[in-house]
Formats: sequence, structure tokens, C-alpha cells
Amino acid sequence: MNVRVLGKSGPPVFPIALGCAAMSGLRGPVMDDSESIATIQEAIERGVNVIDTADFYGGGHNELLIAQAIKGRREKVLLSDKFGGLRSPDGGFVGIDGPQR
Repeated sequence: MNVRVLGKSGPPVFPIALGCAAMSGLRGPVMDDSESIATIQEAIERGVNVIDTADFYGGGHNELLIAQAIKGRREKVLLSDKFGGLRSPDGGFVGIDGPQR
């Protein structure tokens, strides 16, 4: 499998990560959960080992979805989880929850 190492001695990763924002409505309508889970699982089977999510994708829906998809496969993936983005009830970006500079 074609992999790259993160940093000087980090974990080996597939050259492409799977971004999951669209699965929870960040880029349009929410995808069907079973289709999303199948997509994540197929990506893992094909060697993708970095799954990208954020706590504000679908108000936490995305992280719960990924948890279902990687159950029994957790040792095969690295999770990239962004945090701190604040969303309004209608999904609009309203700021950052973190230190202000």
C-alpha cells in the first residue's frame, strides 16, 4: 500500500483522507446514514486510514456516525477532529469557541 509518514516519525497514513462533512449536511442535504457508514467502511477497506470530522458537522451527528462506522475497525484509522467552530441553529458559522488573539 502506498503510505506516507507524518512528520519525522509519525504514523503511516494513506495519501488521501476521507472528509465526512457532507455526510452530516455541512455541504447540502444530510446523506443517508447507512450510505455514509458504508462509504466510510469501504474507504477503510481500500486503505484510507485518516477520517476527518468536526464536532460542529451536524451538531455532533458526524462524530456519532463515524463511531458507528468504525466500530470493530478502530485500530485501522486515525481520526482528525476539528473543534471550536460555532454554528447557529440554521447551520451558519457564527464564530470560534477558543482563545481570541
